[in-house]
Amino acid sequence: MDHVHLHCIIPAGALSFDRKRWISARKKYLFRVQSLAKEFKKRYLNKLEILYRRNSLFFYGRATRYRNDTQFLELIEQLRDKQWIIYAKQPFGGPEQVLEYLGRYTHRVAITNNRVLAIDDDSIRFSYRDRSDDNQQKVLAVSAEEFIRRFLLHVLPRGFTKIRYFGFLAHANKNCCIPLIRALIDSLAVYAQKLVESVQEMLLRLTGVDIGCCPKCGQGTMVVGEPLA
Repeated sequence: MDHVHLHCIIPAGALSFDRKRWISARKKYLFRVQSLAKEFKKRYLNKLEILYRRNSLFFYGRATRYRNDTQFLELIEQLRDKQWIIYAKQPFGGPEQVLEYLGRYTHRVAITNNRVLAIDDDSIRFSYRDRSDDNQQKVLAVSAEEFIRRFLLHVLPRGFTKIRYFGFLAHANKNCCIPLIRALIDSLAVYAQKLVESVQEMLLRLTGVDIGCCPKCGQGTMVVGEPLA
């Protein structure tokens, strides 16, 4: 039931090696998805074999048999014979669409509170979308242990980096590359300045609610008295 996959966003261009011009992507855009899938499969399986030779892979449960060299090589050959899938979407329309897309995947938990419908002594009911049935919304009941197991599948292993940046977006490059690319693309463009605001100011801007205002009288200003241990 695991659905392991990557989401990658590719810039529509690149900074030249001498950093003097911005090279825009062609209208047909980067790669044919079939070619990309074949190349990804080749590189992935090659690296998998290298890790196996270094004894850096661990096999448990139903995968225990792959500790055997013959079984592991048979698995690799089976994977090479399969068609790997690459799904490529159309380019984003602008920065707003990029942020909206990223927000769906980078800053959310496995399941939101509003999807949990009921919690009983030994079971939990929650809603989900069945993609195999015209994306209809359905309700599923599972045991508490099964719910926790599924939730923990979304917790990243220790040391695993959730979001990685490469090229001109890498942390070592972005401070010098981003201003340079902006100047090369459009030196006269005006960019929005980063907002520096407190939690109170942010909530007031987003919701219109001033959390510093007394909820009882609606006029007084609340102040911190003493933190409770």
